[in-house]
Amino acid sequence: MADPSSYRPRPGEIPDSPGVYRFRDEHRRVIYVGKAKSLRQRLANYFQDLANLHPRTRTMVTTAASVEWTVVSTEVEALQLEYSWIKEYDPRFNVKYRDDKSYPYLAVTMNEEFPRVQVMRGQKKKGVRYFGPYGHAWAIRDTVDLLLRVFPVRTCSAGVFKNAARTGRPCLLGYIGKCSAPCVGRITPDDHWDLADEFCDFMAGRTGTYLRRLERQMAEAAEEMEYERAARLRDDIGALKKAMEKSAVVLADATDADLIAVAEDELEAAVQIFHVRGGRVRGQRGWVTDKVEEITTGALVEHALQQLYGEESGDAVPKEVLVPALPDPVEPVQQWLTERRGSGVSLRIPQRGDKKALMETVQRNAQQALVLHKTKRASDLTTRSRALEEIAEALDLDSAPLRIECYDISHLQGDDVVASMVVFEDGLARKSEYRRFQIKGFEGQDDVRSMHEVITRRFRRYLAEKEKTGEWANGEDLTDGDRPTTGADTTENGADTTENGAAATENRAASTHGPALADEPALTDGPALKDDDGRPKRFAYPPQLVVVDGGQPQVAAAQRALDDLGIDDIAVCGLAKRLEEVWLPREDDPVVLPRTSEGLYLLQRVRDEAHRFAITYQRAKRAKRFRSSPLDDVPGLGETRKQALIKHFGSVKKLRSATIDQICEVPGIGRKTAETVAVALAGATPAGPAVNTATGEIMDDDDGAPETTADAPGEPVSAGTPDERRGQER
Repeated sequence: MADPSSYRPRPGEIPDSPGVYRFRDEHRRVIYVGKAKSLRQRLANYFQDLANLHPRTRTMVTTAASVEWTVVSTEVEALQLEYSWIKEYDPRFNVKYRDDKSYPYLAVTMNEEFPRVQVMRGQKKKGVRYFGPYGHAWAIRDTVDLLLRVFPVRTCSAGVFKNAARTGRPCLLGYIGKCSAPCVGRITPDDHWDLADEFCDFMAGRTGTYLRRLERQMAEAAEEMEYERAARLRDDIGALKKAMEKSAVVLADATDADLIAVAEDELEAAVQIFHVRGGRVRGQRGWVTDKVEEITTGALVEHALQQLYGEESGDAVPKEVLVPALPDPVEPVQQWLTERRGSGVSLRIPQRGDKKALMETVQRNAQQALVLHKTKRASDLTTRSRALEEIAEALDLDSAPLRIECYDISHLQGDDVVASMVVFEDGLARKSEYRRFQIKGFEGQDDVRSMHEVITRRFRRYLAEKEKTGEWANGEDLTDGDRPTTGADTTENGADTTENGAAATENRAASTHGPALADEPALTDGPALKDDDGRPKRFAYPPQLVVVDGGQPQVAAAQRALDDLGIDDIAVCGLAKRLEEVWLPREDDPVVLPRTSEGLYLLQRVRDEAHRFAITYQRAKRAKRFRSSPLDDVPGLGETRKQALIKHFGSVKKLRSATIDQICEVPGIGRKTAETVAVALAGATPAGPAVNTATGEIMDDDDGAPETTADAPGEPVSAGTPDERRGQER
């Protein structure tokens, strides 16, 4: 615990102007970001007698080790910079809203040649128009099904669209009139784009124009005695009105507004937002947050506005925003919203009439959301706390292990040996901290030696970081080959593939010592060292407990690695699969936890997650190796010319038997390149025949089956059944 007076700025050093300030801890992590109209007055409040501070503020200033600030010219700039830094650094003492669920949107991909209507979740994409969010995906599909009678816009996936274009036959929706079938040319790209634009206008609330137009066309068709056409128009009008009835009118004056309500207690706050467009509720969403700082309702509203509109612009920011309390001061926030929209935005508290009544409804939803969240979390927190306490008691730890790291080794009969590191904090998976390793120190199968190498490399980086920050003044000298190197940060939310479908970099993590693989980006297992930026570093923070997947030998190897590095304040244990017993270093007998123990269940979850992460990486590496080709090693031969060679000869086997003159016949292949290809293939070992995994049949290359070293659709089969091969994996 730090004394705030130890890092308090000298008198007169803080400027009396608008700006944004950051508190950092002893590891240089940003733990709090704030803005102020006057930096001098605001920061002075933090350095008063600790007894006068709010308990949460007191915890923050005693956790911090330094403070710094950036001066800006206006309060609006301070608001924008504060939002950017909170998003970038993710400070632990700032209010951070989290969605209580993933909300679906109705999206129209106006950035495509033939726009598509679909359900989307997650981060918004440029060029796509969004409507919602909705409470349920089925509500979107019901609405779209009704509107497709009038606006037959494309809804199919890219694969279905291309297949229909190839065959010249539209899908079922094209035959029943719920798609204009642009895939087969029934409508031009421009006309289809206009149709999608009309669909967006209707969803945005401009419904009266289309209803009046259809009613006029129906009347004209009836006068001309085109009764079938009039009947179709009548049904279209009914479909539009039914779709409109799904969102009841709440504001009679066709107002576009967002209503924000807050329900809070001393520890948490729930925020509910109703999106009203054209007087109708078009979407609803909710957030919940821990009140980790002393904060007013107006400040909660300000943070909600930042998160709600920080990435939005244009019509996505409504003309009117109704709130339960105004930020202090309100002018910078209102000006910032106006800049985001491009025109005036009214930010106010409703006082009377329909808007006040609707705000009361939103407020009730917020209160119910807070009650529901606290009911769920109470049980969850109790269970996790009990699990951590049981682990601490069973392993004789001084305190509950708030950060647990688990390691597992995976290979297939000694090939493609890799390791994984998963992190659990407060009993929950912290996927952004996951890392992976390739075992490069030796060849073959040796789980104990592999575990020693991985633990050594991981904690050597930790010591290097402590040495860099001056915390490890007497640390051992590191060789150049062991020094950490800068690598790309790896986050679970910045990529595309989490298990839930949102972004994630399960396989983007630290690699190994030595050169990177030719088929992978140059990643390292060292921390991403970035001086004074406050971003999370790869291996900068130690766990309280290291868990290894294995028994006594693996535990002994992990403990020996820590002893060799001089680390004696990190506990080690292993969880063996056979009887689920817990092994401790230098102990002949395991610790047996009851089968009903919450602590054992948490250790099993940690172990299973490490095994899943390791075997996923190992299988990906093995599949990539099997997809390799001898042509990959030919210098100067790119992907296009490799494909041209395979297309011309049919397979690598036939290419290997071709003469240099025959290779020169391939477009784009000169004589020098042909000679290089011939020499490379002559020196390569011919691959064995491919095997049909279903029948066991050996597939002759002359029959058109690709060689196993080319881009084969499946992996060559070694001896044994698929179940036996899976059993050989670790």
